[in-house]
This record gives sequence, C-alpha cells and structure tokens, in this order.
Amino acid sequence: MSILAMTKVTSRTVHVWQRNGNVLMALWKTELLPPFLEPIMNILALGIGLGRFVQDVQGVPYIQFIAPGFICSSVMFSSSFECMFGSFVRMTYQRTYDAILATPLNIEDVIMGEMLWGATRGLVSGVVVLIVITAFGLTQSPWALLVLPMSLYAGLTFAAGAMFATSVIQSIDQFNYYFALGITPMFLISGIFFPLEGLPQAVQIAAWFSPLTHLVRVVRAVVLGAPEWGHLLDVAWLGVASFVLVNVALWLMRRRLIV
Repeated sequence: MSILAMTKVTSRTVHVWQRNGNVLMALWKTELLPPFLEPIMNILALGIGLGRFVQDVQGVPYIQFIAPGFICSSVMFSSSFECMFGSFVRMTYQRTYDAILATPLNIEDVIMGEMLWGATRGLVSGVVVLIVITAFGLTQSPWALLVLPMSLYAGLTFAAGAMFATSVIQSIDQFNYYFALGITPMFLISGIFFPLEGLPQAVQIAAWFSPLTHLVRVVRAVVLGAPEWGHLLDVAWLGVASFVLVNVALWLMRRRLIV
C-alpha cells in the first residue's frame, strides 16, 4: 500500500513546489524577517541570559550546546507549519488543490509537491538560523555546512508528519492536538535544552523515537565539529521515518480528496 503511493508521484510534482515558491517570493518581505529575529532573541534570552547561570554542558558552554538545537527546532516548526496550516488552507479554503487537479497532475503529485515545499521551508529556516549562530561565533567547524542537507532531509520528515495530521483533521482548530501531543513533546524532550541522559529511562525511550532527537544529535555534532560514524544511524533513522510518513500521508490524502 505505502510503497505504491510513492510510485504514483511523477516529475510534474515540481510544478506544485514551484507554485508555492512563487507565492513566497511575492511575500518575501514579510516571510523572511521573522526567521532572523527569533533565533537572535533565543540566543540573547536563553543562550546569553540563562547561560550565565548554567555550567558547561558536555564540555561546552551552554550557549554553544543549545545553539544547534535552535536550528533543528526551526526546521521542525517551519516544515510542520507549512504542511499543516498552509496545506489545510490551500486544500479547504482556497481550493487550490481542486484547481491543480484540473490539470494533468494527479493527487500524489500535488501532495508530494506540498511536502517537498515544506522540506524547502525547513531548509530556508535552517540556513537562516545557521547564519545567525555563525554571526554570534557559535559554529566551530566547516562541518557545519552539513546543516544544509540535513535541514532539507529532516524537513521532509516533519513535513510528512504534518501532512499526515492534515489528512485526518476535520477543522483547523484540531491541529492543537498535533501540537500538544506531537510537536511540543518533541521540542521539549529531544535534547535541545539539556542532555537526555538525565531523564527517566521511559522518557529516554520515547525521545529516541522522535525525529527531532536524531536531527539534534547530528546537527550538534557537525556544528561543534565532532561528527562520528555513529551519527549515520541517526541519518538512517530519519530516512526510514521519512519513507514511512511520506507514503502514509500520500495514501491518506488520496482517500480524503477522492471522497
């Protein structure tokens, strides 16, 4: 079932991605400024402010420990927002999907294009935060450039998870459940603000299943210049999660749109 869903995607999906990109470029003045302001405020408040009262974590100053996590959370929020609120509005209120489906594109093309665009928004956010933390002198190695492909790679995972939520909710208010039960727990227990080793064993197990945990591990390692071969397992886990979520989202969205 899930494998067949992905095989129905054609090269025409790029037109959906392009359409969303054109909309962003038309609104770039209001779309690009907030992503720069948020990480600056996070670094000032949590990194410099709170960091004055926190000892070094895993051998590095607290501000350097949490800065890579800001990249990861920004990727998660941007990708998720785009394929939740953005996709739901285009599907339900603007009827954009109905208009696109009147062309040669099929349902899988439309939904895959949406998820690829969500991943692209994650990449843009990752790049912006990387620029900000580099300006603050918080990157330690050229390995930090690997943040770019990791942001796009993990962004697809979060976009697919958000599209899964979009496929099952009936009103835009119901996204509160996905935030309360999905996004917020990942944000809090994925190792952004403190090492996971200090958490109860049950919470550590739950955190291991979070895509954000694996993204944080890889991004922190490359930003601090200390990647290890073991991080390839984190990359592989994100790939498996992305494959499953993408196919499930494609299948469920087809069921929803053909009703």
